[in-house]
Amino acid sequence: MRLGSLQLTSNLFLSPLAGYTNLPFRLVLREIGGVGLCTTDLVNARSLLEKRAKAFKLIETRPEDSPLAVQLFGSVPEEMRDAAQFLAARGVASIDINMGCPVRKVCQVGGGSAMMTELDKTAALVKGMVDAVKIPVTAKMRLGWDDENLTAPDLARALEAVGVAAIFVHGRTRAQGFGGTVNLAGIRAVVQAVKTIPVIGNGDVTTPEAAKRMLDETGCAGVSIGRGAFYDPWIFKRTVQYLKISSSRAVLPLPRGGGEGWGEGETVASQQSPGRPLTLALSPSEGEREVTSHAACSGVSAAALLPEPSFDERVRVMCRHFELMMEIFGEELGCRMFRKIAPQYSRRFGPANEFNKQVVHVSNRAQFHEILANYRRWRAQFLDAQGELLPRFRPPPMIASFMQEAGAAPTGRVPVPKGPVEVW
Repeated sequence: MRLGSLQLTSNLFLSPLAGYTNLPFRLVLREIGGVGLCTTDLVNARSLLEKRAKAFKLIETRPEDSPLAVQLFGSVPEEMRDAAQFLAARGVASIDINMGCPVRKVCQVGGGSAMMTELDKTAALVKGMVDAVKIPVTAKMRLGWDDENLTAPDLARALEAVGVAAIFVHGRTRAQGFGGTVNLAGIRAVVQAVKTIPVIGNGDVTTPEAAKRMLDETGCAGVSIGRGAFYDPWIFKRTVQYLKISSSRAVLPLPRGGGEGWGEGETVASQQSPGRPLTLALSPSEGEREVTSHAACSGVSAAALLPEPSFDERVRVMCRHFELMMEIFGEELGCRMFRKIAPQYSRRFGPANEFNKQVVHVSNRAQFHEILANYRRWRAQFLDAQGELLPRFRPPPMIASFMQEAGAAPTGRVPVPKGPVEVW
């Protein structure tokens, strides 16, 4: 799909997750595949202009970490504009404006969700940024401050009028935080409010089936995944495959160099109405493109799903993440930071108490691998003769809040990870 002038290989996005979506994690996701655009942790515009070391670490990147969007928060128009120009000059592919963060210290200074309460002021700030840079500027918002103030459709219209390239909308209000059910009808209202720009849905997408349900029921052009990606780094790859197999497909030959309104490298999806996209636009190959329409999808068999990764594959990726943390942050800091990351991987290991008790004290590379070796031996008691978890020890399936039956107890919900976002 396309965001303004930016061509993407899929309509799946990594959402910012404060304290987690740093360079090592983004590199892990890109190595697995399927993600179209990654976004950094939220960055304070003023700190960036003041060249604070923490802000610069948040935007650290590499050539293979591309395309990359940086998410800015702030409420001073001049600072947001200047920060956008600074990032554009550094080669960032896109700039996202945080209008969804519900954390009090962000809202108190007029940033995050507070920007949804003053539409004219927010639109003027965004216009200054759009006019100052040539790269796409997008906005991430919630449905509103609370259920009595669902301002997202009005704000989306105002931002479209000043030139934003796309709207990302989390299907909850600021008052909800991460609780309750994601409101797909609320996301659909935002899709219907705009005329020419794509709307990207977000919230509780923990499985490929949840991504498809959000696309089908809201008409959004793509899906942005945050916590779901943290607990399942394979979700982008598995979702691409699921959408590809589960959808009706047609291969359209296009002449090289464009023709009939098609530009070089342009996808079919970019020609569709943002309300009813031909989603899952893939990169062109040998003059052909595969186009997938979700409008024709229904009753998809579970056979369309790639299997969940094996235990060994989960451990391999966890170790790769650990090594990247050492490489980018140094052994001491990398280990400290990984203490909160490793237990998230282990949520799908089956019984993992022994691992979790030890890994939260890890302080060096050798100790980490010793902990992992000891855990493998301990975990053997829960396996069958083929080395698979016995049925009673297998983790329950992940089910998004908007896919659970009314009145049913929450099943397989993804908790908010400890750290900067735990009070959201």
